[in-house]
Amino acid sequence: MAALISRKTLVSVHLYLASFFAPIIIIMAISGGLYLFGVKGNTTYTDVGQVTGVTLSAKSPTLTADVQAVLKSAGIETSFEYVKDKGRSFYTRPTSREHYLLQQQGNNIVIQRGEPDLQAGLMELHKGHGPSLFKWLEKLFAIALVLIMASGLYLGLQSPMLKNKTLVLSGAGLALFIVLGLL
Repeated sequence: MAALISRKTLVSVHLYLASFFAPIIIIMAISGGLYLFGVKGNTTYTDVGQVTGVTLSAKSPTLTADVQAVLKSAGIETSFEYVKDKGRSFYTRPTSREHYLLQQQGNNIVIQRGEPDLQAGLMELHKGHGPSLFKWLEKLFAIALVLIMASGLYLGLQSPMLKNKTLVLSGAGLALFIVLGLL
Protein backbone atom coordinates (compact mmCIF):
# COMPACT_ATOMS: atom_id res chain seq x y z
CA MET A 1 0.00 0.00 0.00
CA ALA A 2 2.90 2.33 0.74
CA ALA A 3 4.05 2.17 -2.87
CA LEU A 4 0.57 3.04 -4.14
CA ILE A 5 -0.23 5.91 -1.81
CA SER A 6 1.86 8.19 0.40
CA ARG A 7 1.37 8.24 4.17
CA LYS A 8 0.24 11.86 4.01
CA THR A 9 -2.42 11.03 1.38
CA LEU A 10 -3.55 7.99 3.36
CA VAL A 11 -3.93 10.09 6.52
CA SER A 12 -5.94 12.65 4.54
CA VAL A 13 -8.24 10.01 3.02
CA HIS A 14 -8.67 8.41 6.46
CA LEU A 15 -9.57 11.75 8.04
CA TYR A 16 -11.87 12.88 5.22
CA LEU A 17 -13.83 9.62 5.23
CA ALA A 18 -13.98 9.56 9.03
CA SER A 19 -15.14 13.18 9.17
CA PHE A 20 -17.78 12.76 6.48
CA PHE A 21 -19.23 9.55 7.94
CA ALA A 22 -18.83 10.46 11.65
CA PRO A 23 -22.45 11.67 12.03
CA ILE A 24 -23.77 8.44 10.49
CA ILE A 25 -21.47 6.31 12.68
CA ILE A 26 -22.62 8.15 15.81
CA ILE A 27 -26.34 7.98 14.92
CA MET A 28 -26.13 4.28 14.02
CA ALA A 29 -24.17 3.49 17.20
CA ILE A 30 -26.64 5.37 19.42
CA SER A 31 -29.77 3.92 17.79
CA GLY A 32 -28.32 0.39 17.71
CA GLY A 33 -27.07 0.67 21.29
CA LEU A 34 -30.45 1.92 22.51
CA TYR A 35 -32.09 -1.00 20.72
CA LEU A 36 -29.77 -3.46 22.46
CA PHE A 37 -30.57 -1.81 25.81
CA GLY A 38 -34.28 -2.39 25.15
CA VAL A 39 -35.21 1.06 23.82
CA LYS A 40 -36.66 -0.13 20.53
CA GLY A 41 -39.04 2.71 19.77
CA ASN A 42 -42.67 2.39 18.81
CA THR A 43 -44.67 2.43 15.66
CA THR A 44 -48.24 3.56 16.17
CA TYR A 45 -50.76 1.83 13.92
CA THR A 46 -54.12 3.48 13.27
CA ASP A 47 -57.02 1.86 11.41
CA VAL A 48 -57.67 3.91 8.28
CA GLY A 49 -59.88 1.71 6.14
CA GLN A 50 -61.11 -1.61 4.97
CA VAL A 51 -61.66 -2.99 1.48
CA THR A 52 -64.04 -5.89 0.97
CA GLY A 53 -63.97 -8.60 -1.67
CA VAL A 54 -60.24 -8.34 -2.37
CA THR A 55 -57.46 -10.87 -1.89
CA LEU A 56 -53.76 -10.07 -2.04
CA SER A 57 -51.19 -12.70 -2.94
CA ALA A 58 -47.53 -12.46 -2.03
CA LYS A 59 -46.80 -14.49 -5.18
CA SER A 60 -48.45 -11.97 -7.47
CA PRO A 61 -45.98 -10.47 -9.97
CA THR A 62 -47.97 -7.24 -9.66
CA LEU A 63 -48.10 -7.12 -5.85
CA THR A 64 -46.94 -3.50 -5.61
CA ALA A 65 -49.58 -2.39 -8.13
CA ASP A 66 -52.19 -4.55 -6.37
CA VAL A 67 -51.45 -2.89 -3.01
CA GLN A 68 -51.51 0.57 -4.63
CA ALA A 69 -54.94 -0.25 -6.12
CA VAL A 70 -56.28 -1.42 -2.73
CA LEU A 71 -55.04 1.74 -1.05
CA LYS A 72 -56.51 3.91 -3.78
CA SER A 73 -59.88 2.15 -3.52
CA ALA A 74 -59.82 3.02 0.20
CA GLY A 75 -59.20 6.67 -0.67
CA ILE A 76 -55.55 6.61 0.37
CA GLU A 77 -53.13 8.44 -1.91
CA THR A 78 -49.56 7.52 -1.03
CA SER A 79 -46.30 6.53 -2.64
CA PHE A 80 -44.01 3.71 -1.62
CA GLU A 81 -41.11 1.82 -3.16
CA TYR A 82 -42.13 -1.80 -2.68
CA VAL A 83 -44.17 -4.19 -0.55
CA LYS A 84 -42.85 -6.62 2.07
CA ASP A 85 -45.10 -9.55 2.86
CA LYS A 86 -45.21 -11.41 6.17
CA GLY A 87 -47.76 -14.16 5.85
CA ARG A 88 -51.13 -12.46 5.42
CA SER A 89 -49.73 -9.02 6.23
CA PHE A 90 -48.31 -6.61 3.64
CA TYR A 91 -46.16 -3.61 4.56
CA THR A 92 -45.43 -0.73 2.22
CA ARG A 93 -41.77 0.23 2.35
CA PRO A 94 -39.87 2.20 3.45
CA THR A 95 -41.08 1.66 7.00
CA SER A 96 -38.71 4.30 8.40
CA ARG A 97 -41.48 6.86 7.90
CA GLU A 98 -45.26 6.78 7.50
CA HIS A 99 -46.28 3.54 5.81
CA TYR A 100 -49.25 1.20 5.52
CA LEU A 101 -49.99 -2.27 6.81
CA LEU A 102 -52.58 -4.26 4.88
CA GLN A 103 -53.86 -7.38 6.63
CA GLN A 104 -55.79 -10.02 4.75
CA GLN A 105 -58.81 -11.19 6.78
CA GLY A 106 -60.78 -13.62 4.66
CA ASN A 107 -61.87 -11.70 1.55
CA ASN A 108 -61.34 -8.37 3.27
CA ILE A 109 -58.29 -6.21 3.76
CA VAL A 110 -57.90 -4.08 6.87
CA ILE A 111 -55.62 -1.09 6.32
CA GLN A 112 -53.59 0.59 9.05
CA ARG A 113 -51.29 3.60 8.83
CA GLY A 114 -47.98 3.10 10.64
CA GLU A 115 -46.14 6.06 12.12
CA PRO A 116 -42.75 5.25 13.70
CA ASP A 117 -41.29 7.45 16.41
CA LEU A 118 -37.70 8.66 16.02
CA GLN A 119 -36.06 5.55 17.50
CA ALA A 120 -38.26 3.13 15.55
CA GLY A 121 -37.62 5.08 12.35
CA LEU A 122 -33.86 5.06 12.97
CA MET A 123 -33.95 1.30 13.58
CA GLU A 124 -35.81 0.77 10.31
CA LEU A 125 -33.02 2.72 8.59
CA HIS A 126 -30.45 0.71 10.56
CA LYS A 127 -32.02 -2.54 9.29
CA GLY A 128 -31.98 -1.34 5.68
CA HIS A 129 -35.74 -0.68 5.48
CA GLY A 130 -35.35 2.93 4.40
CA PRO A 131 -35.65 4.61 1.01
CA SER A 132 -33.57 3.24 -1.89
CA LEU A 133 -31.27 6.26 -1.98
CA PHE A 134 -30.58 5.84 1.73
CA LYS A 135 -29.72 2.16 1.11
CA TRP A 136 -27.10 3.34 -1.38
CA LEU A 137 -25.70 5.69 1.25
CA GLU A 138 -25.55 2.76 3.69
CA LYS A 139 -23.65 0.68 1.12
CA LEU A 140 -21.14 3.51 0.63
CA PHE A 141 -20.97 3.87 4.41
CA ALA A 142 -20.12 0.17 4.79
CA ILE A 143 -17.30 0.44 2.26
CA ALA A 144 -16.04 3.67 3.84
CA LEU A 145 -16.12 2.17 7.34
CA VAL A 146 -13.95 -0.73 6.18
CA LEU A 147 -11.54 1.74 4.55
CA ILE A 148 -11.48 3.94 7.67
CA MET A 149 -10.70 1.00 9.92
CA ALA A 150 -8.19 -0.62 7.54
CA SER A 151 -6.34 2.65 6.96
CA GLY A 152 -6.30 3.35 10.71
CA LEU A 153 -4.84 -0.10 11.40
CA TYR A 154 -2.30 0.32 8.62
CA LEU A 155 -1.24 3.73 9.92
CA GLY A 156 -0.96 2.36 13.46
CA LEU A 157 1.14 -0.57 12.29
CA GLN A 158 3.44 1.72 10.30
CA SER A 159 4.17 3.94 13.29
CA PRO A 160 7.10 2.68 15.40
CA MET A 161 5.55 4.24 18.53
CA LEU A 162 2.10 2.72 17.92
CA LYS A 163 2.90 -0.61 16.26
CA ASN A 164 2.95 -2.80 19.40
CA LYS A 165 -0.09 -1.08 20.93
CA THR A 166 -1.98 -1.46 17.64
CA LEU A 167 -1.10 -5.17 17.46
CA VAL A 168 -2.11 -5.83 21.08
CA LEU A 169 -5.36 -3.88 20.92
CA SER A 170 -6.51 -5.22 17.55
CA GLY A 171 -5.53 -8.75 18.62
CA ALA A 172 -7.52 -8.33 21.85
CA GLY A 173 -10.51 -7.04 19.89
CA LEU A 174 -10.37 -9.99 17.50
CA ALA A 175 -10.00 -12.47 20.37
CA LEU A 176 -12.98 -10.97 22.21
CA PHE A 177 -15.07 -11.10 19.03
CA ILE A 178 -14.21 -14.77 18.53
CA VAL A 179 -14.72 -15.79 22.17
CA LEU A 180 -17.98 -13.91 22.74
CA GLY A 181 -19.46 -14.13 19.27
CA LEU A 182 -18.38 -17.34 17.63
CA LEU A 183 -17.78 -19.83 20.43
